[in-house]
Amino acid sequence: MNYKAVVLDLDGTLTNSEKKISERNRLALMDLQRRGVRVVLASGRPVFGIEHLSKQLQLNDFGGYILAYNGGIILDCKSGRQVFAQTLPEGVAVQLAASAKKHGLGINTYDDSRGCILTETPENEWIRHEGALNNNMPVVRVADFGADTPMHLPKCLMVADGDYLAAKEPLVRQEFAQLAVYRSSPFFLEIVPQGIDKAASLSRLSALTGIRPAEMVVMGDGYNDLSMIEFAGLGIAMGNACDQVKQAADFVSLDNDHDGVAHAIEKYFN
Repeated sequence: MNYKAVVLDLDGTLTNSEKKISERNRLALMDLQRRGVRVVLASGRPVFGIEHLSKQLQLNDFGGYILAYNGGIILDCKSGRQVFAQTLPEGVAVQLAASAKKHGLGINTYDDSRGCILTETPENEWIRHEGALNNNMPVVRVADFGADTPMHLPKCLMVADGDYLAAKEPLVRQEFAQLAVYRSSPFFLEIVPQGIDKAASLSRLSALTGIRPAEMVVMGDGYNDLSMIEFAGLGIAMGNACDQVKQAADFVSLDNDHDGVAHAIEKYFN
């Protein structure tokens, strides 16, 4: 198969435990792009938390794409234009803030125009962790989460210790059946518009670029990567991936601390 695009999850896949792209991974991806293969970065992160990585890979020069917020926003790196955006229903932030308080959870959202995280509780350890994960994205306090956040929100994040959040997840999901609610890590509960996931975003990208699903290679490690690994022509799990992702994948590479991305590229593109 003549693969035309490589789609990469970030945390636990492209980046190592230090949240950096290894030199071996970077060189392998640069070589692919010089050979005409598109590189796509697909993550639950906001745009701010992805752009510094896209610049390291020169996606703006080679015509790559960013799928931020699990595909809620698709950004054409070459033009800098958003080619797709879907946001949460207007007014739902008020309801989500009330639910978070009721369940004893932290909650934050994002303001891409200012490049910051918005929350009533910037001292929350998990919200501070979210900022650190996203290239030290500033965390800004708002007085009223429902009233003082932008009208069109791509995502909200509820946070807590893993065991506590696991117990609250089904309650939040039941309250907001009209939204997609799922954990991306033990302490992060993602809340995005219904129908937004990485596979759906790849389907939209396919329509935009003409690259068929069979011509896509996807690499990931987490539960939110499962749909796109099953969607693509070739699905690759990192050695550190969860068991369900490994079982769905066509190939299990090395882990993210041992250049699993480059190892897979060398296997399938050389």
